[in-house]
Amino acid sequence: MSTFIIKRYHKEHYTVWNNFIDVSKNGTFLFKRDFMEYHSDRFQDFSLLIFDKKKLIAVFPANIDDANVYSHLGLTYGGLILEKSIGGEKINNIVTGIIEFFRSNNITNLYVKSIPVFYHQQPSNEFLFFLSELGAKPYRRDLNLAIDYSQPLRIHKNKLKHFRKRENIGLEIKEEKDFSVFWNQVLKPRLKEKHNTKPVHTLEEIHLLKNRFPEAIKQFVIVLENEVLAGITIFKTNDVVKSQYGAVTEKGEYYRALDFLFISLIEKYKSEGYRFFDMGTVTDGNFGLLKQKEELGCEIYTQDFYQLTL
Repeated sequence: MSTFIIKRYHKEHYTVWNNFIDVSKNGTFLFKRDFMEYHSDRFQDFSLLIFDKKKLIAVFPANIDDANVYSHLGLTYGGLILEKSIGGEKINNIVTGIIEFFRSNNITNLYVKSIPVFYHQQPSNEFLFFLSELGAKPYRRDLNLAIDYSQPLRIHKNKLKHFRKRENIGLEIKEEKDFSVFWNQVLKPRLKEKHNTKPVHTLEEIHLLKNRFPEAIKQFVIVLENEVLAGITIFKTNDVVKSQYGAVTEKGEYYRALDFLFISLIEKYKSEGYRFFDMGTVTDGNFGLLKQKEELGCEIYTQDFYQLTL
């Protein structure tokens, strides 16, 4: 462990951090600093860089709250981001070194939410294994629904039947650069009405992120006679597409507009060679939502959360 150097992230590491994410075996654009820091006013960064002599071999995106470190609460997933050529023994030593670093900084608890396996460019399960060996315990497990494009699409026959019925009624799919109509007229009111919640991102934040990552963040809407009936916000990594937000108006429900848009995008990204279509998590025993995603062809994966008392 003597050749490993662990440093907290500072602004001078901006370029080396971002360049490393691009060549890592399990990083995505969510770990780029321009994404991580869009809500820096809400999170105190405690990200780490791990060097083997002068070579950066791993990073750990994180924030701190009191004496607790989280593999960043502002991100959908997290953990140790690794170089492609690294071996298990070295990862074990990195994990041990990180824990020693946290203890030396008076951290009492570490919380990690794992990266779903389909985001790995190469298998990257070593971190959670070695963390468990040091005493980390799972405290939560979410269902994560995704379509594996290496398998034949298995969209339910009833959804396909309704899809075909609506192909010729004038539904138009558009990609929008401005998120305002979908956010203000569909997403926010429907989330408020159905779940008494609001989007994780404000309209200003999603526009900021769209400007920073124009090819990774896309907004699609479905229109009938100039009226937006539904929309889906897409986050794209190298080979995974994620439906970050999806919402439909009452009129859109009548036309099954959201299903129509989902099926169209599922087929679009399959034809473009993506590996997975991620439809996000299902929590709190929401079997209606689970069934809806399964009928669109999703299989169940899991996202695990771990806690280690230091």
